[in-house]
Amino acid sequence: MTLLTELTRRPLDPSYADAAARRAVEGDRRGAVSHGLAVLLAALLGVGVAAAALALRTPTAGDRQARALLEHQVLEKRDVVDALEASNARTASEVTALQESALRSSDPQLLDRTRPWAVASALAPVVGAGLRIVLTDAAGTADNPDDLDLRVQDVDLQVLVNGLWAAGAEAVAVNGQRVGPTTAIRSAGSAVLVDLVPLVGPYTVEVIGDAPELQTRLARSTAGQHMAMLHATYGIGVQTSSVAKMELPGSGSLVLREATVPDEALAAAGLADAPAAAGVRQSGADKEGDGS
Repeated sequence: MTLLTELTRRPLDPSYADAAARRAVEGDRRGAVSHGLAVLLAALLGVGVAAAALALRTPTAGDRQARALLEHQVLEKRDVVDALEASNARTASEVTALQESALRSSDPQLLDRTRPWAVASALAPVVGAGLRIVLTDAAGTADNPDDLDLRVQDVDLQVLVNGLWAAGAEAVAVNGQRVGPTTAIRSAGSAVLVDLVPLVGPYTVEVIGDAPELQTRLARSTAGQHMAMLHATYGIGVQTSSVAKMELPGSGSLVLREATVPDEALAAAGLADAPAAAGVRQSGADKEGDGS
């Protein structure tokens, strides 16, 4: 009975249990060692990857020399461009002065009649009182650089400039670029082209005219409603201020390829039957008058 009771109470030999316990202890030790080795290997790999990335990012002596050379070339070419622009402006002023001198000696009355046209066509600089309107991108532009609704676009400047002309503006300039009857306002990437000159924000629109009248008419027009919508809906900044005196530059001389005398002018001069050339065209295919 004692043997049967022992077999029932302990069916397995005690040596089996001891062997299982030893295997469990050894397995735990091996698992801990394997886990430690894995962690160490991962740390070594991380250090190696970080060192490789740092080595790739650190510019070499050749890279620094190439960068310095490019920066020098950019600054040098920029100085050349600035000198050429200044020379071009001086030459344009000389040509305008010579034209006025020749016209004054041959027909002074015609010169007096055409001077107001120089202001309307944006050829001559203008000094006077008016408005200054500054358009700035919305505050969230940095967090959403691809959201064009938060940026001032070319169409916004077109609407504003056209609204100012309709409100009675005498002269308009955007970031110092004079806007005339043939000026085009277009976009090129993140920049806005005004007469093919790239501009970046903030965009300062200066207009010569009666400031209170301009502001009142602009607010009542669709252009004023568009500016209010830009500010209220997209957070674009629209700041308007009156200026006692501002000077807007001229846009330079126009090169005419063909010219036609209007029939009304011919009739007024008593030359209704005189032949006329066909068409008026200014050089430059991109000047479409979007900002007039």
